[in-house]
Amino acid sequence: MEGQTASRRRVLGTLLGTAAMALATRANAHSVSPVEGVSSGAIAPAVDASETFGGTWPFEARFSEASGFPMHYVDEGKGSDTLLLLHGEPTWGYLFRNQIPLWAQKARVIAVDHMGFGKSAAPPGRTYWLQDHIDNLERFVLSEDLRDLTLVMHDFGGPVGMGLAIRHPDRIKRIVSVNGPTPVGQPDLIDRLTANAAAAPWFQWILKAEAEGTLEEVLGHLDYNILSTLKLNGFERNEIITETWLAAYRAPFPTPRHTAGAIGWAKGFATGAHQFEVPDAAVAAELGQKPALALWGEADRTLQADQFLPLFRQAFPDGEVRRLRGAGHYSPEDAPQAIGQHVARFIGAA
Repeated sequence: MEGQTASRRRVLGTLLGTAAMALATRANAHSVSPVEGVSSGAIAPAVDASETFGGTWPFEARFSEASGFPMHYVDEGKGSDTLLLLHGEPTWGYLFRNQIPLWAQKARVIAVDHMGFGKSAAPPGRTYWLQDHIDNLERFVLSEDLRDLTLVMHDFGGPVGMGLAIRHPDRIKRIVSVNGPTPVGQPDLIDRLTANAAAAPWFQWILKAEAEGTLEEVLGHLDYNILSTLKLNGFERNEIITETWLAAYRAPFPTPRHTAGAIGWAKGFATGAHQFEVPDAAVAAELGQKPALALWGEADRTLQADQFLPLFRQAFPDGEVRRLRGAGHYSPEDAPQAIGQHVARFIGAA
């Protein structure tokens, strides 16, 4: 399978120049060394499986070993529809805590924590690039034999989910992008990613920190600076910040050894290690006919609507777009009810 999927991949890289940022390609991202600071010794999940964070995360913890490490997920509700929720940087399934009970009333809802995030382990000696997360998700889906999936994707959960969809379009029923990119090899993909990176404070910081050699040091202390990292990416509702909320987002990162996931995602962008899955024409056409919904917080400074919604429309010509006023990058936090209701309506669960 590796040889077949490798032939469909395109490498996305970024370089920091003295005057501008540009995207470049690499021949083989798998040759990059594992994330610095994570080299030896098993690292168990940092968050206890039974932790509910004051009852705000009341879901039973489950773990899959399909990818060679304890991958945490929750599996709530029953129904003919199965929603697969995919978080991004530097969050975990907790991002969807307000929507899961609503969706689980009439559907099966599965929320996974990517390797190095949430209640999942951060195994040493592994790379944490986009293609690794796609591999992990693929193994999980195949081991559980999940079908007729509605992907609900936020942030880098977008390219991870789309990677799965490209490899297994027959297992995908619908696509929901929640401030999450939907790359399928669009002709202007690189140009739009470049333009977005040039204007986004988060990506500007990543490139600067990598050039100065401080990226691992800063993201290696997310237990301390999780709030500033979340704020840099952007959410609008400061009233949601409580001790419990902060504890939930900082808990997965108690030591630098637990931050491999967060470091890997940022470093992969800065060094060009991430590889997007790219479909052939037949798969792109098949995916383009699937029902699709984009929910986008208009105040997102990290993934700007003006760059990413055109990419969504190219991928899904008949897709539905809903722009959410007053919501930032972490739109499930800023507009929890709106997102919950839009998705419930979209899958016919309302």
